[in-house]
Amino acid sequence: QIEAVLAAAERGFAIWSRTSPAERRRAILRYADLLESHRERLIELLIAETGKPRDNAEYDFGMLPTCLRYFVEEFDRLDQPVIQDPDGQFLHYVQRQPLGVAVGMLAWNFPLLNVGYKLGPALAAGCSVILKPSHETPLASLEALALAGEAGIPPGVVNAITGTDHEVLRPLLESRIPALVTMIGSTRGGIQVMKTAATSVKRFSLELGGNAPVLVYPDADIEDAARKIVNLKFANCGQVCVSPNRCFVHASIYEAFVEAARAAAADVVVGPLVSAKARASVLALVESAVADGAAIVCGGRAVPGKGFFMEPTLLRDVSTDMRVAREEIFGPVLPILSFSDSDDEIALANDTDAGLAAYVFTKDLSRALRAGRDIQAGSVCINEPHYAVHLPHGGLKQSGMGKDCSRYSLEEYLTLKRVSIRL
Repeated sequence: QIEAVLAAAERGFAIWSRTSPAERRRAILRYADLLESHRERLIELLIAETGKPRDNAEYDFGMLPTCLRYFVEEFDRLDQPVIQDPDGQFLHYVQRQPLGVAVGMLAWNFPLLNVGYKLGPALAAGCSVILKPSHETPLASLEALALAGEAGIPPGVVNAITGTDHEVLRPLLESRIPALVTMIGSTRGGIQVMKTAATSVKRFSLELGGNAPVLVYPDADIEDAARKIVNLKFANCGQVCVSPNRCFVHASIYEAFVEAARAAAADVVVGPLVSAKARASVLALVESAVADGAAIVCGGRAVPGKGFFMEPTLLRDVSTDMRVAREEIFGPVLPILSFSDSDDEIALANDTDAGLAAYVFTKDLSRALRAGRDIQAGSVCINEPHYAVHLPHGGLKQSGMGKDCSRYSLEEYLTLKRVSIRL
């Protein structure tokens, strides 16, 4: 089966890469419109398979057509520069061409957003794709991908496979056909993917685990910072790669911040975690932190009944050596730590192998600029978390390589060729 999918993707690439950008644009925009016409059905599937609240499911769905439309526009803005010849004897120019067959392994937390992050730039660039939705949440993704042919995208350009990872990944990754391997998942999974795929030269674009720090300085608007941090932490029940995991608050405002965060947490609405195993793992982190001296401000328990629900949880008096501050928390738990003037708070923020996102709250412009320069993360947001399709998204250190979103993502799916003509 995998061999057949690879062969189909190879045939699809031969057609799509030679389709004019104007024709590709028309087909992609038809596809985006077709997805919009199936909006309610796809949102219902998202809610059914993830349990996420409707507003979150609407955002998840909306990012797929948004990505498709954005990347066809961004492709038109790419330059193909002429390079000056010092002797005036040659005309040199650079061509951007479709890279080849792209493989995308997707996470379960935002099924259609993740499809958009991979499918949007691939189709705009002229690549064919083989996407593997998570076996935890495949339904909306498979239904959305099945609509591509109805929009006029040729057979073999958009392909999907299902199954548990070990069943499908080895023959897929070991093949010489994929030119690009992309993934949204854990750091451990990303390392294994690179090892398995190292049978031939391939590009990799991997968005992996995070352990995002937050720095809240004394001059910050405490209530505003607490609300924004809490809302991002508990979005999608904390199952977000850029979720705040370590909230460092200056000691002079620590108590006020904890109370403001408690008030903000009382207003949040969360869905379930993805599985019983996931909930048990998050609860174990809370139990470990309490055993080591942390205190529960609110939450901390599983919600009885159907579904894998857990109370939104704030922890105070957390220290940097606790498991809850060292490991990625993929759930609704916010550890609140403190720092003082004698601490190097940037070093505290950087004290992790991960480097995906970071957040800073301050009114001091110089401090904000220094934090943006010195924090080791692919995205640093000052005074408000902000993510959008036109902004590059990706990690440093063990959080991955390459970019999703923005023109930098589109370039992952293109190759550069230099052409020189003797005059």
